Amino acid sequence: MAAGGGDDLKLLGMWASPYVLRVKLALALKGIDYEYVEVDLKNKSELLLTSNPVHQKVPVLIHNGKPICESQIIVQYLDDAFPDAGAPLLPSDPHDRALARFWAAFNDETLVKASNQASWGKTEEEKAEGEKKVLEALEKMEIGMRECSKGKPFFGGDDVGFVDVMLGGFLAWVRATDAMRGVKRFDPDATPLLAAWAERFVELDVAKALMPEVDKLIEFAKVLQARAAASA
Repeated sequence: MAAGGGDDLKLLGMWASPYVLRVKLALALKGIDYEYVEVDLKNKSELLLTSNPVHQKVPVLIHNGKPICESQIIVQYLDDAFPDAGAPLLPSDPHDRALARFWAAFNDETLVKASNQASWGKTEEEKAEGEKKVLEALEKMEIGMRECSKGKPFFGGDDVGFVDVMLGGFLAWVRATDAMRGVKRFDPDATPLLAAWAERFVELDVAKALMPEVDKLIEFAKVLQARAAASA
């Protein structure tokens, strides 16, 4: 499906970014065509610097020459700007919308930060503390899955919604870090709803088409770890 009559849509991204993957998933789910531009974050293009002068990060969505930044904001923007493209990702009910936004924010502010600490902490003690925070955050996300899904397969109910896209964007990295660290983030014993959800999500056609390969992410992570060790 085209973006719409007269619409020019361009996504600036980087292949390994889970935040970029969120936007790709949302665009695909809504059936919106766009031009993808891969950005070298070590040699940032003028387009990125002028489109996102504050953070100079991806993703950036450029719609008819106007940039929109930050993955959560971009995905919500797609619902607003293209109301007739596919099913809405955010619920129509005001309470359900607020609930979805709360759990998406919790994911980014708590679970993602804890995961980064567990993987990239400067000391083993810092990583261990991060791992503890991850397990605590996942227990809370299990509550979120129960509240949002109301017994259905996804956070969005019968269909993939906003929180599914927010959390689903990280599943390739979850699998990569699980393989590297010998852990299982989504433990069927500790968080059965999340574990079942993750298995359903990665089997979606859109996820299979867009998620980066786990082996490729592992190699990329090793490069990042080597750089971090060299600069320490």
